[in-house]
Amino acid sequence: MAVRLADVLTLLDRIAPLRFAEPWDNVGLLVDPTSSSTLGVSRAFLTIELSDDVLGEAVERRAELIIAYHPPIFSGLKRLRQRNPEERVVLQAIRAELPVYSPHTALDAAPGGVNDWLASVLGRGRVEPLLRSAVGAAELKLVVFVPADRADALRNALSEEAGAGVIGNYSHCSFNLLGRGTFWGNDQANPQVGQRGHLESVDELRMEMVCDRKALPRVAEVIHRVHPYEEPAWEAYPLEPTAPPGFGMGRLLTLDEPAPLSALVDRVKRGLGLAHVRVAASRRHREGLPLRTAAVCAGAGGSLFEKAPPADLYLTGEMRHHDVRARVAAGHTVILCEHTNTERGYLPLYAQRIVEASGGALKVILSSRDRDPFETV
Repeated sequence: MAVRLADVLTLLDRIAPLRFAEPWDNVGLLVDPTSSSTLGVSRAFLTIELSDDVLGEAVERRAELIIAYHPPIFSGLKRLRQRNPEERVVLQAIRAELPVYSPHTALDAAPGGVNDWLASVLGRGRVEPLLRSAVGAAELKLVVFVPADRADALRNALSEEAGAGVIGNYSHCSFNLLGRGTFWGNDQANPQVGQRGHLESVDELRMEMVCDRKALPRVAEVIHRVHPYEEPAWEAYPLEPTAPPGFGMGRLLTLDEPAPLSALVDRVKRGLGLAHVRVAASRRHREGLPLRTAAVCAGAGGSLFEKAPPADLYLTGEMRHHDVRARVAAGHTVILCEHTNTERGYLPLYAQRIVEASGGALKVILSSRDRDPFETV
């Protein structure tokens, strides 16, 4: 049985909440040619890159949703032209009526995501984010004052229609405190309770819920439609940035048992399915000193490593030449595997998580044509 596109987007966000993506990133539903959240999806298609060839494969394999790890629309598009490869693939997706979703750095930051997988290939140990996510600025605390007998209806509407009250894996979350509200209606008022021209006092609940800032217009519409009062009393406060444990960019791995560089190189090659990797080793590690700590970042980790605590080993897809030299000169070792080779191996696990989250209702297809553009010759 097909799953509504809106429900697929919800389960994808539970696996990798988009609010934890980097501010510069472009994530979420990027192409929606159907303009309908009720579209049924039973076959999703996974890829790192969305190229002409990969899109053709998705069509051939009767996909109904493409999940492209790298966003095919990254910087702002000012035009769509057939002769431009990046713009052409978007046009082709629209023609094929295929929605395209990208999790990118949200999936990097999430527990159990790309970076946790990449760290796991090095061995067992304690894993923590290199840089904790700072989110929450887009979240608000919503406060609504409502008669107790209408609180359930309003809470349900705010949760189900505006997405308010979601905390982790829980929805419809609220805090409710009983109190008394007062009001005096002027001669233009049409009060639901009491009379105009009199000071009225009524029992009310102070109901608090969290909501996304982007949902505020929808929240306002729901309140004014469902609340029984002519002029509902409600407020929204910004929340300080916070992140649950485990969310953040990159990973710092402290191995349970330090290992020589040769063993770690073998683990990386085996875990990523590579015949070759590039290694820039410090003298002490070439001479056999075991490594205990590793800073890991899928894709390109150079800029992140500059902000992170030092580690014996730096594992990523690509780094600038001078950054590598600086790390080695400081006594560290760098392993580079090419950008997408540090990401693609996670896709089977991601597919499994999507299938499990859908209760088996979704079939997830892995692209056979998606591959790293570089090859060793």
